[in-house]
Amino acid sequence: MQKIYIAGHRGLVGSALTRAIDVRKDMEWIGKGREDLDLLSREAVFEFLANEKPDAVIIAAARVGGIMANSTFPVEFLSENLRIMTNLLDGSHEANIDRLLFLGSSCIYPRMSPQPIKEDYLLTGALEPTNEAYALAKISGLKLVQAYRKQFGRNWISAMPTNLYGPGDNFDLESSHVLPAMIRKFHEAKINNKPSVELWGTGSPMREFLHVDDLADACLFLLENYNEDMPVNVGTGTDVTIKELAELTKDVVAYPGEIMWDTSKPDGTPRKLLDVSKIRNIGWQFKIDLSKGLSHTYRWYLEQ
Repeated sequence: MQKIYIAGHRGLVGSALTRAIDVRKDMEWIGKGREDLDLLSREAVFEFLANEKPDAVIIAAARVGGIMANSTFPVEFLSENLRIMTNLLDGSHEANIDRLLFLGSSCIYPRMSPQPIKEDYLLTGALEPTNEAYALAKISGLKLVQAYRKQFGRNWISAMPTNLYGPGDNFDLESSHVLPAMIRKFHEAKINNKPSVELWGTGSPMREFLHVDDLADACLFLLENYNEDMPVNVGTGTDVTIKELAELTKDVVAYPGEIMWDTSKPDGTPRKLLDVSKIRNIGWQFKIDLSKGLSHTYRWYLEQ
């Protein structure tokens, strides 16, 4: 039985990983909440990993948020994420853990990347300013994984997921990403009989969305089937405009009113579609389409 430590097991990705491992007979997961293990404490992380000695580590822990949170707290997004990652990576090396998966983000790629974005476009241009701090932290984590492979021969890998959504998402309007924010806005407008919902930007940027249960499936697949220096993109290989996403969410929530666009607000990156040919060639592809995934997520939101 493989013992896998999931750093951030209560978050969006971490909770999906626990669900995916729970149905396996050859794996079990371990996780520690913030009250039991402070990932910002180097001493605590080193002690935990030395005592637990998991067979593998998946790093899904991070300080995350949307455009507003990233723009307001760049110090926390850079400093805290750097500390979480270096503590976990250095601690895993110290505990002699030879299998590790580091989860980055598609925001590590240049703002004006050619589309779809290949893994080797990393560091070929300027980052999107609205999430630069978070992206720099994730790039550093990815580079540290590569450094451990090169210097110590560690069988560590990195995966770069696209925009994620699903059960366990953050629906706080101050700090959430675009899709959960839309679900909440349309739902609240519906129950309060509001005639319209205001959304940020022009609706023209294009985004790719991956259900978090698909990502969890991909993570376990990569742990078992991939061992190379290059990070691997994880996504669907298809995207929609924010306007199309808004219409789809409006339909799922069954909100009857109008959508108003506040064009004075920023759009963020114009397009962010990942090239997923690498992971497809290894033998994995997504299963949950956006419409079905949105309905599933809205049901979860209503239950909560």
